[in-house]
Amino acid sequence: MTKPLQGLKVLDFATTIAGPYCARLLADLGADVIKIESPDGDMLRARPPLIDGESRMFGQLNTGKRSITLDLKAPAAQSVMRKLITNADVIVENYRPGVMQRFGLDYDTVKSWNPRLVYCSISGFGQTGPSAHLAAYAPVIHAASGFDLAHLGYQPGRDRPDYCGVYIADMLAGTYAFGAIMTAVNQRQTTGEGQQIDLSMLEAMLGLSLVEIQGAQFEMPPPPSRPIFGPTATADGYIQIAIASERTFVGAMKAAGRPDLIEDPRFKAYLDRRLNWGELMDEIEAWARDVTTEDCLNLLSEHGVPATRYKAVAEVLEDPQLAHRHAIKQVRDAGGPYKVINPPFKMSGGDTSVGDTVPSLGQHTREVLEEAGASADEIAAICAP
Repeated sequence: MTKPLQGLKVLDFATTIAGPYCARLLADLGADVIKIESPDGDMLRARPPLIDGESRMFGQLNTGKRSITLDLKAPAAQSVMRKLITNADVIVENYRPGVMQRFGLDYDTVKSWNPRLVYCSISGFGQTGPSAHLAAYAPVIHAASGFDLAHLGYQPGRDRPDYCGVYIADMLAGTYAFGAIMTAVNQRQTTGEGQQIDLSMLEAMLGLSLVEIQGAQFEMPPPPSRPIFGPTATADGYIQIAIASERTFVGAMKAAGRPDLIEDPRFKAYLDRRLNWGELMDEIEAWARDVTTEDCLNLLSEHGVPATRYKAVAEVLEDPQLAHRHAIKQVRDAGGPYKVINPPFKMSGGDTSVGDTVPSLGQHTREVLEEAGASADEIAAICAP
């Protein structure tokens, strides 16, 4: 199958996670993504895990792209950037607001070179406003968006926000940016004109706090009786059970051999179950503690109740379901082969798998400049002999 975005040319000025992830999704679908790096390279190139000096974290976010090195402050780079941008369809950048303007590459400047350009700017708080100038990484956005304190409210016995080890805001912002770019490219087919996309990580994260947003509007906390899903102990481990409907409630009671609880006044009605959620889960765990994890899951599945064993990432990579969907692909950099994750969607008419190769720093500089029509002198001024 062909790649759905074949022919789309993208200039990826982004670093670290959010912007590079957005651009990698575009590359996965066939766009020619040119990663523009400083001579020192994206800072993620130095992040572990490292094999022979090659970062697997960098590779996850940048496989399938081409890499060129440019010092954007140097006159030699300025002379070729106009050629590159004139031939581009999309720009992705996630510098702090004002940085691209200092390079002379802000949207107001470059749209005169290429009115069809879709220019996506990802930042912590947006391009304008009282917080626009603030530096931001994912952990800062988690805290600033209310997410961390909202999450704390569902951790019994805790009075301190969790530490951040998974960068939700980065991946979420990159995904939103990908969707926004596709929307703008589609709109361009009608209008003939490009536009700037101003994506705020803060607003991306705020959308996760659905119940809390409604509670805050009415100046009241979230209902304290809201069901909280967590681990249920079995005879040999822990499982996660999601009782989220009448059908799954009835199924769980039957699986646990407690059909009597279906008519129990503490649990019969949904609102009563909410008020007595802890007692309900205690009843389920009293059953599960005497049953193996495997048997628990089999019984719950037979009764249509969503449940799973808690798994480590290494286990998930070997999951037969992921193998069936070809969700994992092997790519290669100078350190050797390793696995990365394909996009989570399949298309019946297009190939959506990641590219095979992670670019080394500046690997394609001369090639890309030649394609853009740079002169021999311009290329010589940028490329080392």
